[in-house]
Amino acid sequence: MRRVLALLLLLLPALPAAAQDWQPTRPIRIVVPFPPGGISDSLARLFADRTGARLGQPLVVENRSGANGAVAGEFIARTQGDGYSYIMLSPSHLMVLPVLMRLSYDPMADLLPAVNLAANPFFLGVPGNSPFRTLGDFIAAAKARPGALDYASGGAGSGTHLVMIFLSLRAGLDMQHIPYRGGAPAVQDLLAGRTAGYFGNPSDMAPFLQSGEVRVIASSGAARSALAPDVPTVAEQGFPGFRFETWNGLLAPRGTPPAAIARLAAAVREACAEEVVRAGLRRLGSDPVCNTTAEFAAQMQAEAPVWRDVVQRSGVRLD
Repeated sequence: MRRVLALLLLLLPALPAAAQDWQPTRPIRIVVPFPPGGISDSLARLFADRTGARLGQPLVVENRSGANGAVAGEFIARTQGDGYSYIMLSPSHLMVLPVLMRLSYDPMADLLPAVNLAANPFFLGVPGNSPFRTLGDFIAAAKARPGALDYASGGAGSGTHLVMIFLSLRAGLDMQHIPYRGGAPAVQDLLAGRTAGYFGNPSDMAPFLQSGEVRVIASSGAARSALAPDVPTVAEQGFPGFRFETWNGLLAPRGTPPAAIARLAAAVREACAEEVVRAGLRRLGSDPVCNTTAEFAAQMQAEAPVWRDVVQRSGVRLD
């Protein structure tokens, strides 16, 4: 893994000029490992429209859910690297999934970084009629009945699962985990009151905040989110230093021409500067990243051991 990324880092400085020599001649596929409606899907569609306009070819979003993202990951890892196929991944699927289950591919070796699109914290949401109005209320209920309080996630080993594990380790909680196939179905059961809480992406909660169908009681970021400025962070509510955030980036199958990757990444960065994209990110509760391919590769290399350490310390296992 490190050898692949190190070689990529050496090659990348020459790519911006080469990127001008590569132009797509047919649609580019973006595979999302979740059903429509979640943060990865929303980000993919937001960037696809504006990036495609700059490339002169449409970016087509294709949803392939299953096996906590492994179905889509294996599909792209086995796809010909010709510059016309990419996958949207987060740290939980790129770095965590290989620790939790045996895969037929190595995400960090078989997939090449292109560009990191956006980052976001997680919101701890409860049903609108829940008695929990603060993080302290939620924690007190969990401690009063160990193992009785349940919480949803977008999948075992996902960021929405690990953030609650991270909180549980800090607060000494014992709760029942209910995994779903993505954030959208998890929120639907939260709305129906079939689960006590869900530590999801801001985009999962955004449509239901003003109506009061979902009440957000904490944010996992280092600072309050602009999407919900009145919601205090976990750190503000008794856990100093608590910070748990995630991101979504595009990766290509191994063997993809470096010039093709550089061309896509450059188009994404150009699109990222457009106000329509920035406004879309604000609605999703995400912050733009849009870094260079070299920066994304370095970020992956630095973060991989950190995410894996969280998993190993937590003892998380796939359900």
